[in-house]
Amino acid sequence: MSLNSYGHLFRVTTWGESHGPALGATVDGCPPGIALDAQMLQVWLDRRKPGTSRYTTQRQEADAVEILSGVFEGRTTGTPIQLMIRNTDQRSKDYGEIAEKFRPGHADITYWQKYGIRDYRGGGRSSARETAARVAAGGVAREALGALAPEMRITGYMVQMGEKTIDRAAFDMEEIARNPFWVPDAGAAEEWADYLDTLRKSGNSVGAMIEIRIENPPAGLGAPVYAKLDTELAAAMMSINAVKGVEIGEGMAAAMLTGEQNADEITMGPDGPVYGSNHSGGILGGISTGQDIVLRFAVKPTSSILKTRRTIDKQGRESDIVTKGRHDPCVGIRAVPVGEAMAAAVILDHFLLHRGQTGGGLPGAIG
Repeated sequence: MSLNSYGHLFRVTTWGESHGPALGATVDGCPPGIALDAQMLQVWLDRRKPGTSRYTTQRQEADAVEILSGVFEGRTTGTPIQLMIRNTDQRSKDYGEIAEKFRPGHADITYWQKYGIRDYRGGGRSSARETAARVAAGGVAREALGALAPEMRITGYMVQMGEKTIDRAAFDMEEIARNPFWVPDAGAAEEWADYLDTLRKSGNSVGAMIEIRIENPPAGLGAPVYAKLDTELAAAMMSINAVKGVEIGEGMAAAMLTGEQNADEITMGPDGPVYGSNHSGGILGGISTGQDIVLRFAVKPTSSILKTRRTIDKQGRESDIVTKGRHDPCVGIRAVPVGEAMAAAVILDHFLLHRGQTGGGLPGAIG
């Protein structure tokens, strides 16, 4: 079974393991003629790579991406694009003591139950290291979207770390790039730094909430039933390591609203429909409205911690475990660029699907 791929027309297959020689992605279906080189992708990988601050794993990887095919003289050819990122700082010996034990909260035990084979070196295929390939593939999608929908912008940021949340009244998009947490609130960034330092030094970890905003998307992307845009965005986010929940627009809070409160009123503006609010998160009936698409996903705490936890080994014997090595105290930090990449891939895929079904013109002109 091929269960390492996602997308319909813009299709990505990732490969490789945390402690193998390399990992990467095969990107098929990218339109031809898109300007592309390794440095364009490296910009996004540099945002995700480990060791960028004391708040992330101290594994030192350059995450230098190589383009092996699908690009000629700086332009995509329309053929498969092969991307490779070499692993250069693996320390497999860090995991020797847990080769026979399962880490609580980690995929170790379910991989063993399913396959009967376990790559204990950092988790193998289950490691968040796999997301580097997604970010590289998402970089390809971004470049294609830049040519097809130049006004669109995809931005991710953290809105919660543990019990600490941002002040929406202090929301500042420019602040996102100024702090190591991708948080749009300078006050929160300062407070979170002290909070995470305490957790990190104690050998513990914490979860987070990430919000992705897609500004200026075209109306009409998606489909009414089995290829709803929100369905596929949610599936893309849920496929990211450690993600346990996804919301679109009001999300779970919609359960507390009345119909009168939740309905986004519509008026006619000079350039088309104007919505009085955006409780829907920019998607109605599985199809984009043209408003900003807003989604959030929750990331659980990193499972590899320096705290003693009870577990069992492969023989079923009870034991204790402490996970050594280099791990993120809050994996949500590096999940921000991963969420952006997955959003870019889904949006491009649906842009191409829409163009294939309708011939390219966006339907539904009103007025």
